[in-house]
Amino acid sequence: MQLHLQDVPARNGRLWIRHGFKVFQRQPLALAGLFGLFLFAGFVAMMLPGIGLALTMAAIPLLSLGFMLATHLVLQKKTPTAAVFLAPLKLTPERRRSQLLLCAGYAGAVLLIGLLSDWADGGSTRDLQQLVADNADSEAIAQAALDPRLFWGLATRLGLLALLAVPYWHAPALVHWGGQGVAQALFSSTLAVWRNKAAFALNALLWGALLMAVGSGVSLVFGLLGAPQVAPMVLMGTGLLLTTVFYASLYFSFVDCFMFGAPQTLLDEKQA
Repeated sequence: MQLHLQDVPARNGRLWIRHGFKVFQRQPLALAGLFGLFLFAGFVAMMLPGIGLALTMAAIPLLSLGFMLATHLVLQKKTPTAAVFLAPLKLTPERRRSQLLLCAGYAGAVLLIGLLSDWADGGSTRDLQQLVADNADSEAIAQAALDPRLFWGLATRLGLLALLAVPYWHAPALVHWGGQGVAQALFSSTLAVWRNKAAFALNALLWGALLMAVGSGVSLVFGLLGAPQVAPMVLMGTGLLLTTVFYASLYFSFVDCFMFGAPQTLLDEKQA
């Protein structure tokens, strides 16, 4: 299918989120079920010694593409199923090979980022996680949390993951719908994000603001109700739902940047 890279206004970063919520409202159980299924599969994979983490990380590009396919189906008034995660591997051998290479490359990059982050913080993040897992006393955890090296590890991890997201944002979809090879898809995705950086920056800022607002609001409400212990459970459920909406919204950034498939008025303000 012919795809055409185009520039979009910054305001569309907000519209992608609005359309993500609209799609979720149409099929909340199906979309939430898909994300829950992925989490369960990732939990099972993590139990495999040695390769569990790598397998889970390798599946993330298929998760994003699977949700794009799911959103595409919802817009066609169809109910998405778990088949969306396998559909990208059932096309031509060339596209299947490209998708698997993208998955392997992503897993390798994430593992490398983890090693670099451990080097940057001297292993302080890993030590803090171990103390929490071992139910160490609060003083020891607080002391470990004050280690200044934690900042550099966190900055390294978040910064490199953000950079990795740029070439992978559209790459699986470009392979699936555009038939592009691995290198071309990674380059095209990077070019699309760069040319539309204002829209993506606004999108990221709005997601961050939304998460902070929801977190603060839930904590405040349950604090006033005298049940602060309930807040973490509510925040976890809300976070899972918002993550599902985020993945549902990815399709619209792809449609917008590459003039793919959907009606030209799909992202107009009137349709939001």
